This record gives sequence, structure tokens and C-alpha cells, in this order.
Amino acid sequence: MSFTGFTQHDFDTFTIEGLDGRMAAIRERIQPKFKALGDVLTTELSVKSGTEMFLHIAQHLRRKINPPVDTWMAICPNKRGYKQVPHFQVGLFDDRVFIWLALIYELPNKSNIATTYLSHLKQIQAEIPTDFQISFDHMKKDTIPVSQLDTTGWNEALSRFRDVKKAELLIGRNLRFDDPVLANPAQLEQLIAQTFEKLLPLYKLAVDTPSL
Repeated sequence: MSFTGFTQHDFDTFTIEGLDGRMAAIRERIQPKFKALGDVLTTELSVKSGTEMFLHIAQHLRRKINPPVDTWMAICPNKRGYKQVPHFQVGLFDDRVFIWLALIYELPNKSNIATTYLSHLKQIQAEIPTDFQISFDHMKKDTIPVSQLDTTGWNEALSRFRDVKKAELLIGRNLRFDDPVLANPAQLEQLIAQTFEKLLPLYKLAVDTPSL
């Protein structure tokens, strides 16, 4: 199967009541698209990062009652899991596609990574496009446009990521459900690949940071 883009039918998945029904729709509608898109992106990231990458598609196995409000795929160099390492994400809420470099709270080295980012702040500011966004919680839709972050704002954001145990750092793009690029699979695939390429220097800074 080749990647066919994301449609309103995919976003409507998150209006389905009940865990079983919504999960069935995620498996039927969205996960095959993640597999098709993810296989291509995983190969590209393996080449560009110089490290073998692996695709993980969220299965939501811990959910017993409440249906997921979003779903995603992750790409990282760890074959067994992605949550404890820096990883690349593509996923959907009911109103958007998110494209992230994700450093989430399970990451054991996040304090050291935050310190590395703070010491390379000028490089980060120069390399991250102003139309990108950042988030501090992968479970929420709230984002801050990079265009609104001056040096003080970046310092505060990275210090929070370092000092608050549950704070996360996600950097990338959010595309609204009605963005025309979502209906053009080739353009969307290219945009995601370009977004990840822009984020690769930050990814490498993170993975090259020594652990305690």
C-alpha cells in the first residue's frame, strides 16, 4: 500500500463513541496509512541520521475504558520502544496532524538534554523555522508558535523542560484538518520529511548528550 494522505474520514475516527469502536476504526483507517508513510520515512531517517531507525505504531494497549483522543506513529533507533529515547512522531487529533521531534517525560536523560539545548541556544534559534511550534505535553493540543519565542522565551521553555519532572518538549509542525496539503499524499510526505530534516540537528544534539 502506498500512502494516500489523511482525510476527514480519518479525523472523524475520534468522534466514534466507545473504546472498541474507536480502536477498530484506528486500526482500519489510520494504522495502514502510518505503516505506508512510516516505512518510507524510516528508511529516509536511517540514511540521513546514519543510524538504523525503526517504526513503532501506537497500539493503545493500556486503555481499558476511555478511547484515545489521538493516535500516532514514532520513529527511533530503538527496536523495542520509543518513549525513553528522542523520537520522531506523526499523529492525529480530531482536528490536526502533528509532526514532532518528541522528547517526552519517560526520557531518562531529559535534564541533561535540556542543558545541552540551553548551551546551544543560538544554534537552535537559527535552525528552527519560525513557522514551527512547540508543545510541553504530548497529550494536549496546546502549542506555542516558535515565532513568539525570543531568547528569554526559549530559555524559560528549556528550563521548564529541564526542571519539571513531567514537562516534555515537542518541536515541529501542526497541520489543521482542512490544510490542502493533507489531500496531496506526495506533498504531505515531502513536507513531513523536510520537517524531520530540519529537526535532525536537534535530534543529534539530544542523542549525543552523555547520560549521568
